[in-house]
Amino acid sequence: SDHMENICGYLMKYTNLVTGWQYRYFVLNNDAGLLEYFVNEQSRHLKPRGTLQLAGAVISPSDEDSHTFTVNAASGEQYKLRATDAKERQHWVSRLQICTQHHTEAIGKNNPPLKSRSFSLASQGSANSPGVQRRPSQNAVSFFNVGHHRLPTGKRVPIMQPDHLVDVREMMSQAEGQQRDLIRSIECLPASGHLTSLDQDLLMLKATSMATMNCLNDCFHILQLQHASQQKGSLPAGTTISWLEPKISLANHFKNGAAQNFPAEINKPASVREEQSIAEPCQLTREPEEINPDEELEDICDDKEDDLGAVEEQRSVILHLLSQLKLGMDLTRVVLPTFILEKRSLLEMYADFMSHPDLFVAITNGSGPEERMIRFVEYYLTSFHEGRKGAIAKKPYNPIIGETFHCSWRLPKSSVATDAGTSSSAHSPSEQVTLPKDAEGQAEPDCYTVKFVAEQVSHHPPVSGFYAECVERNMCVNAHVWTKSKFLGMSIGVTMVGEGVLHLLEHGEEYTFSLPCAYARSILTVPWVELGGKVNINCAKTGYSASINFHTKPFYGGKLHRVTGEVKQNMTNTVVCRVQGEWNSVLEFTYSNGETKYVDLTKLSVTRKRVRPLEKQGPFESRRLWQHVTESLRDGDIDKATEHKRALEERQRNEERLRAETETPWCTKYFLKDGDGWVYHKPLWKTVSAAQTQQTDSN
Repeated sequence: SDHMENICGYLMKYTNLVTGWQYRYFVLNNDAGLLEYFVNEQSRHLKPRGTLQLAGAVISPSDEDSHTFTVNAASGEQYKLRATDAKERQHWVSRLQICTQHHTEAIGKNNPPLKSRSFSLASQGSANSPGVQRRPSQNAVSFFNVGHHRLPTGKRVPIMQPDHLVDVREMMSQAEGQQRDLIRSIECLPASGHLTSLDQDLLMLKATSMATMNCLNDCFHILQLQHASQQKGSLPAGTTISWLEPKISLANHFKNGAAQNFPAEINKPASVREEQSIAEPCQLTREPEEINPDEELEDICDDKEDDLGAVEEQRSVILHLLSQLKLGMDLTRVVLPTFILEKRSLLEMYADFMSHPDLFVAITNGSGPEERMIRFVEYYLTSFHEGRKGAIAKKPYNPIIGETFHCSWRLPKSSVATDAGTSSSAHSPSEQVTLPKDAEGQAEPDCYTVKFVAEQVSHHPPVSGFYAECVERNMCVNAHVWTKSKFLGMSIGVTMVGEGVLHLLEHGEEYTFSLPCAYARSILTVPWVELGGKVNINCAKTGYSASINFHTKPFYGGKLHRVTGEVKQNMTNTVVCRVQGEWNSVLEFTYSNGETKYVDLTKLSVTRKRVRPLEKQGPFESRRLWQHVTESLRDGDIDKATEHKRALEERQRNEERLRAETETPWCTKYFLKDGDGWVYHKPLWKTVSAAQTQQTDSN
């Protein structure tokens, strides 16, 4: 205990391959058994950037030099640190080892022994087990729960003997040898070629295997300490031992609520009780609602997403989440921590892909099929920058089934590009008569109006439908998207399964298109987003098609967010346009006549969408539905945001369970099932066709 002193000072900490080593101010808190670090000494009074619990940790001087050492926590988290010289390293290592041993032994002393561990079936039935008395422990996590109950007579209980620990030790020694062979095999791979020692999957395998062995060694050490400290004691016959959740509050340990204990119903805010008590959506009106664009106001909401550079503050939450995931695991049903959420629903994100409506409307003004295809490709590639709102890896809210989002855009006709010989406002009389009468007078005379509606039509699988139209230009787009998320080790991949169709009714053309995959990279450091995969755009009538490749960044070298593509006439196999650049920066279009056009996405004007005020929105419209979560995120109150989010998700689960019990099918509001896809209930192509039929009959 004479050496149990609190020490502090600067050490270098290894962050990642990009950032490398950085100086950080470390504090060893012996009383709490914690190693904390701060950006610098001046910020010591603030919340630490990172904290490791030393109970069960392993402190290892490195073989690579005389300055480096590692701290491997029982949770699997690791700090790789470097002192200024060998003497300072030894000082830190010895103090950390003493503190670690003290708090690890405390676990053995404060927890029941293993001498009479029972493996009876009776211990597996929680419903038959009596209440458990837990002893508080301030310095360590409590691992076991001891309960006493009488076993059925005549049944023998196998007792774990001390020599069982010897068998476990031998098995672990074999596993450690295999793990060392694995690491050696990976490190012997060449530094370049098809499979290298720096392959992301192999690096992930090294890290997880090492963390697994560290945790197993720590657990075995704890078992030995418990057995040694209590070897004179014994437990009554029939005692059972079952695993417990940690006694340390997970809400505090994992900071922003990986698993939180929420207050009782009576203590919940009124807004949460309101979220839980909203009637079953099918009991509300499911009739389509005609949104009056005159009720919509220009959106003044400008939620800039906070930088995730300080992700180390949430590292324990992320590590806790990653510990439960497997490579390739479907994340559809995984509840992600609230701090990574954007302040908008996925349905609104789809609307933000339409933030350049002038380019959208200009498609139909192309002088010929070739130019119209090229214009559509230009619009398509410019939509992702604003739709993603930059490269920050945050996730929009998962829409609740039945959730909808409405908005519109108004843009001056003079802002829409036309072909060389046509005015943007010049339409033939035949075009005018095809317009539905109920659309007249809704827009300002010198403006086009683009209306948008989206609906979450399915929960499992999560499918969204969205539709946009410009009545004045006889064009609309209908799409359905199924988002499939997978855990890929150091990143998360989202596949956008589905199809969209752009209808240019003036020309009788339909353009089918798909969407690229999205990836959240470097989820343990500073997460960022990139797009990847090949998408195709086709127009069967004209024979023009486009092939676009979103390139993911290679492990070494290469550019971020690179995209290439080409437009060609299928019948002649002639390439009429090539495109290259970055989807969030500058795009270069090279045409068959040798001309080149550059589009700087960062300088493109963004047309603000128009949205109804909250008080005029229905209870299942996105902004009203998620308003309390959004407000809490704006205020930086992650716990409160998590509580509101959890209330919405719980209500959705209860409604789904009720529908299953009553065998009540879900009824959508705006979209109808059409084969494998979903189609808007009142698309413009049906409205225009009906208007033309009515005019023909009247003539």
